[in-house]
Amino acid sequence: MTDDVRLRLRLRRGRGALGFSFFAQGVAFALLVTRIPAIQDRYGISDGLLPAFLAAVPVLAGAASVATEHLVKRVAPSAVLRWAQPLVLLSLLGVGAGSRMWHVALALGAFGLSVGALDASMNMIGVSLQRAYRRSIMLGFHAAYSLGGILGASAAWAGAHWHLDLFLSYLPVVALLLPLVLWASRDYVVTPSGAGQEKGLGTGGGKLLLPLCLVMACAYIGDSTVANWSAKYLQDVLGSSEQLATVPYNVYMVTTLLGRAVGDLGVRRFGAAAVVRGGTVVAASGFAVVAAAPGAWAGMLGFTLLGIGLCVIVPQTFAAAGRLFPGASDTAVARLNIFNYVGFLIGSPLVGGIGDAWSYRGAMLVPMVLVMITLFHAGSFGPRAARYGVGHERPRVVDVGRGGNEV
Repeated sequence: MTDDVRLRLRLRRGRGALGFSFFAQGVAFALLVTRIPAIQDRYGISDGLLPAFLAAVPVLAGAASVATEHLVKRVAPSAVLRWAQPLVLLSLLGVGAGSRMWHVALALGAFGLSVGALDASMNMIGVSLQRAYRRSIMLGFHAAYSLGGILGASAAWAGAHWHLDLFLSYLPVVALLLPLVLWASRDYVVTPSGAGQEKGLGTGGGKLLLPLCLVMACAYIGDSTVANWSAKYLQDVLGSSEQLATVPYNVYMVTTLLGRAVGDLGVRRFGAAAVVRGGTVVAASGFAVVAAAPGAWAGMLGFTLLGIGLCVIVPQTFAAAGRLFPGASDTAVARLNIFNYVGFLIGSPLVGGIGDAWSYRGAMLVPMVLVMITLFHAGSFGPRAARYGVGHERPRVVDVGRGGNEV
């Protein structure tokens, strides 16, 4: 077997292993967020205290992303991912196993810290693999995450439908995924930045990364708006039934999956900047349709457009950071990942506050305007932006799962 064939096989296994990691994380996160009412009931968390618990998770995740930026200067991102993902699953099980409020506080804290390290390291490896493939593959990884989210939400629905205890609801999923992610971690691969050493962002690097940080935050403001307000908006503003009000988020997740599944083909044909511009226009149109919708079905159309449009922005933002800073992609991805949580923290209270003070129709125009900011920074996604990055050496591929041998 030639070295070239070995390389292709190693990359293919690494791509599959990372795709499964994204999938498992989608399952775990969906199982947590869709069972929040059950968690609140189990531990007697008041409505006033619940936002503090929920806000603590992204705050800790952001702190862990910062820590991961420094940690990967000493160990490979794959080593971080190999240990962070089991901790995510075990902390999820801990959420369902406790009986006192400090138990769930500890479990959610562990979940937030491990999720931050996991999100950062997963996307670091994804960016490095895309660099090795020399074509767009990042959307495929995030499509696996969306698929995991759909299946996780379905598993949560089944647990709620059959009135299963939280621990019994989580245990089969964790018992299945935990050994599989440990097995898959043997095949993680990573391409060292530049000549093999992670460099800093360089003079002015922070300014070059700032537009992408802004795009990431705005995209997650849009995403959190759908996640937190779609059901309430459809029921309270558009007069749908309670049952129909649960549909928009499911539709949003399905269209996100479909858009990401084919998105890499669009990037390869039309370029990342064109795909991001198109996604931004579609997402902004979706918010406009939602704001102006005369009834529930028109609102559903708006949320469908949102899924199609928003799904491409986040994966391509991570990929753009890797192109912009090929010699410091791990650092860039870790810093960019923080704004994932910034957007999540801002989005829900922003829309809720405007909706309470003014109107929820008007509130939907705010994320529309914020998402459209992406149009002004679409140049950061194109090949011309990469010319101002740090380093342009052809990457090597390193096996970080089975002995650390270079490929």
